Amino acid sequence: MSNNIFLDTNLWIYLYTKNLPKKYQKIAEIIKNNSLLLLISTQVLGELFYVLSRKRFTSKTDAITILSDLINTFTVQAINTAEVIQALEINTKYNYSYWDSLIIATALLGKCSIIYSEDMQHNQLIDNKIRILNPF
Repeated sequence: MSNNIFLDTNLWIYLYTKNLPKKYQKIAEIIKNNSLLLLISTQVLGELFYVLSRKRFTSKTDAITILSDLINTFTVQAINTAEVIQALEINTKYNYSYWDSLIIATALLGKCSIIYSEDMQHNQLIDNKIRILNPF
């Protein structure tokens, strides 16, 4: 297991909408201090695009630019069959929603040691490999 770090979608939303300054600052700090370790998934990219563009936080053109920047800056973990199978196992074992289970599976297969999320159980250790932390 390496020390890669995964940020849940809502944290990226705080970063780009800047409508909650304290949360924006905390996420910006995490990214600045861990930029070489950050992993982002194709699922999070899709969710981020949807929220930024559909909820009118930004134009589609600006949302595409944001996603392009993320793709060019951080390691992107694609969702494949292995992630889906592991997500189903996590869903059964830990009772997270399928979508949260997919984030956990992607982070596990991406060799992350931490998932930052405010939507999952704070300080939970998954499969003795990855810890979920609420950064707030």
